Amino acid sequence: MKKYLLLLTCSFISIFGSYSQSKKDVEVLKNTIWKTENLGNGLVWQYFHFQQKELFESNQSIHILKSKLKNKTVKFALGSADIHHKESDTTRKLLKTSLIAATSNALVAVNGGFFNTKKGGAVDLIKIDGKVLDTATYNPRKALPDHSRSAIVIHRNKIAIVKGDTLPFWERKLSEESIMVTGPLLLFDDKEEPLKNNAFTNNRHPRTCACITKTKEILLITIDGRNTEAQGMSLQELTFLTKNLGCKNAINLDGGGSTTMYIKNKPDHGVVNFPSDNKLFDHFGERSVSNILMILPK
Repeated sequence: MKKYLLLLTCSFISIFGSYSQSKKDVEVLKNTIWKTENLGNGLVWQYFHFQQKELFESNQSIHILKSKLKNKTVKFALGSADIHHKESDTTRKLLKTSLIAATSNALVAVNGGFFNTKKGGAVDLIKIDGKVLDTATYNPRKALPDHSRSAIVIHRNKIAIVKGDTLPFWERKLSEESIMVTGPLLLFDDKEEPLKNNAFTNNRHPRTCACITKTKEILLITIDGRNTEAQGMSLQELTFLTKNLGCKNAINLDGGGSTTMYIKNKPDHGVVNFPSDNKLFDHFGERSVSNILMILPK
């Protein structure tokens, strides 16, 4: 009986402590005075470096790009390191987000979906302006990986986040002109999506995500990590952040060393966050990637 009461007490403390921390983090985010810059073309850049272990009892560096969904001065688009790839080609390119963005004349961009680090090319469906560049490489006999169950789609300059299926090849039913299958999905219709209990989900890493807010804006978000200045987030923490930023739908993109935010005409080749591949808290640790999510001048 005493052992049972001890376990019950410990559980209560754990739950209460978690609740108290969440309540504290809500207040921290609510009271944050973001450093904000109007980039023109209806685009806004916000940034804040949470220090002294303010957020999630950790240091965090968060960058956000905002645009109204109905922004008539820009075009939402996907970019690829090998946009002119031929199916007969066996060698695929990997290029830095900033280089793909600059070559595409993007106003802003973030890295995109997951890719093959050795052979290049995305591991899920990538379709750009009607041309399929990559198809799924998962094993159709096994359960779909989390990054293969949702997507960002663009059609007639309308961008949306869609929830997929657990069945293989569900993405073949998508008809939009541009498609990036990625994941896992974090929020959908203002509800938290279930996340797997594994190291990818639970450990803190640099993260990139996109979300659609209740006020009909799109947010492109990067979370720096793998540094004492910025520890990164678990997917639970990222979900919590997007929810408190007013997101209705939110989707995870490739993270880790890939996490990069680009803004045209900014120093350091336009890289404004702190990519982690060089293990330094500077702007020069970009990892080469296969594809990006970007906003172009219309």
